Order: sequence, then C-alpha cells, then structure tokens
Amino acid sequence: MASASQETIEQERRMAAMRGETTPISAIGWMRVVARVFVLFVTLLVMVPLHYAYRIFAYGSPFPMLFLRFAAAIVGARVYKVGTPLRRDVFFIANHVSWVDILSLAGASGTAFVAKAELSDVPIVGWLSRLNRTVFVKRENRLGVAEQINALREALDDNWSVTVFPEGTTTDGQSLLPFKTSMLSVLEPPPPGVLVQPVLLDYGQVAEWIGWVGEEGGVNNFKRVLARGGTFPLMLHFLDPFSPEDFRGRKAIGAQARKQIEEALMRKLEKPLRDFEHTVPPIRYEAPEKNFPLE
Repeated sequence: MASASQETIEQERRMAAMRGETTPISAIGWMRVVARVFVLFVTLLVMVPLHYAYRIFAYGSPFPMLFLRFAAAIVGARVYKVGTPLRRDVFFIANHVSWVDILSLAGASGTAFVAKAELSDVPIVGWLSRLNRTVFVKRENRLGVAEQINALREALDDNWSVTVFPEGTTTDGQSLLPFKTSMLSVLEPPPPGVLVQPVLLDYGQVAEWIGWVGEEGGVNNFKRVLARGGTFPLMLHFLDPFSPEDFRGRKAIGAQARKQIEEALMRKLEKPLRDFEHTVPPIRYEAPEKNFPLE
C-alpha cells in the first residue's frame, strides 16, 4: 500500500513539474543535490586544468569526454552501450529525453552536439556543453539556420562526430515527434565519407521521471534529477549506420533515421508509441486533445 501511495505522489509531482510548478525536494534530496554538485565541481577542478594543459601541446583533448562520462555517472546514469558507435566521420541522429543525453552520449563517444538554446542556461551542463563544441539552436530563429549549419560543419570537422536531436525538443521516452530536418542540410550534399548512425536513448521505466517536458524549467529538472536517490540505467542503442548518399536529401535521410529509431523503441517498449501529450509551439507541434495516462 505504501508503495502504491508513493507512486501516486511521484506521479502528481511529475504532472506538477510538467505544468511548470517547482518540485518540492526533501532534506535528503537537497543533500544529494549538494553532494553531487560538489563532486562535479571537484572533478571540474581536476579536469579543466588538464584539458587546457593538453591543448598547449596537442589538439583534440580527451578530457571533456572523460569529464562528461564521469558527470553522467555522478548524476546517477549508468550508461550501457548496445551496438558499436562509429568513431569518426559520423553523424549521429538520436531521440531526445533529457539534458543527461548529452553527458552520456558525449561520454560514450566524444561527439559534439546540436541542442536547443535553453540548454545553455542550465547550470554547469550549459558550460560543459559549450566546452564540448555544442551548437545551440534557437528553435524559432529560422533566419539563423545557415549560420547554425556552418557551425555544425565546423564541429563535424573538429570532433569527427556530431549528434543532432531532430525532434527539436525533449520528450518522455514513450513518444517520438516528427523529425525537423533543417539541421540535416549539412548532409546536402554529404561530406565525403560521412555516415549516418541512428541512436536510441532508452531510460526504461524512469524515462518519464527523467524527461524534461511541458512547461518545466531547466533548473527545476536539474534539481529533480540530482535529488533522486540511487541510479538509473540508460541504454545507448547504436543502430545500423547508413550512407546519406543512398537517400535523396535531408528529408529522406531523416525519415530513414526516424524509422530505425521508432522500430527500436517499439521493440523496447513492447507496445506502440503514444502521441506526445504536450503542445510545443516553436516546432509547430499540437498535442492531441486526448489525455494519455502516465504509466
């Protein structure tokens, strides 16, 4: 009975966070937040000087990737790789659930990112993302697409791999939004030798708690995740890569990547995907009128 009651409380808190309300955090939760931030800070103190010292003698420092790998573990993610990520000349296309995606994917592969501009304001995470050459995109800034594509080309040249989240926002791990393919314009035509590898990020049963959706602010989500007790699994499914040259244009490339991710997510959930239940005006997504229960 106590377990059922606790589950109801957690569901109510998730719903309140989605409405933009501040999530109450217990004293123990605040201790976890402080402890994790402190460990992140100490790790930064070690890694950042090593990073800049390395850059004096060579390019391509490994320390941002190492720090992000540690950071993912510090916030509670236990990351497992399924399949083999390509090491270079690869364009990863992934679904998007949380800011933890960036820590985990970068820690596992060293990839740079294209991410929504709001992420740059999240404490610590935003700074780390910039250190790892993240290209921040304002979803409503249609005039800035060309500039963003140029930054994306530079990141691909610099990091050997780049990840995009073409849904344009974070979801709940139970849904998959239509892919917005403007950032895939960098593949028209594709750079020589570059392959596309779809990636499914699977948080399992904690996906809806981890997910940053609705009207929730980044700081509230950051505190919620850090206040959570224990750890949570994150499976990174690196799916079969394909050549963008085999598809005519960015829309066809995006459709192929989405098809592979959708099929993999349905296999993991063992049920059809549901419609995303939050309207997202910047990407012109309208939620259906039906309300879907949180499971």
